[in-house]
Amino acid sequence: MPLSIRPARPDDIGTVLALIRELADYEKLAHEVVATEADIAGALFCEHPKLFCDLAEWNGAVAGFAVWFVNFSTFAGKPGVYLEDLFVRPVFRRNGIGQALLGHLARTCVERDYARLQWSVLDWNAPSITFYKSLGAELMDGWTLCKVTGPALAQLAEKAP
Repeated sequence: MPLSIRPARPDDIGTVLALIRELADYEKLAHEVVATEADIAGALFCEHPKLFCDLAEWNGAVAGFAVWFVNFSTFAGKPGVYLEDLFVRPVFRRNGIGQALLGHLARTCVERDYARLQWSVLDWNAPSITFYKSLGAELMDGWTLCKVTGPALAQLAEKAP
């Protein structure tokens, strides 16, 4: 079989960061990437990992990745998987790699009795939205993603008692 999926290893850090940068270029967000190899390695390979990464290989070449972490549904009372990044290099697309990565994460959820698999998609990314819907994904209309970063994060932290 030309496709295999495996967890990232410490010697893959350069490749993982390269994939992060390729995804950021695709999303027109390259200016936001400040992560270093040390940052990513520290999150993936510490005693209690906060981040997980699965690499898809096509005929032995790294074709894409899924970067994820465990979240929790208080309503379901169970953990889940939040997919932070899913990316397949353009030359490898149309080989079922994205679907295989999502299937791999779905199986992880089922095997661990997790409640859900979640992710976000940019609203302009019509090809991805169509692809996700074809897999049964529900777009969460009525929910708006929020984030606080940089100076606003520091300012909010100052308001803590």
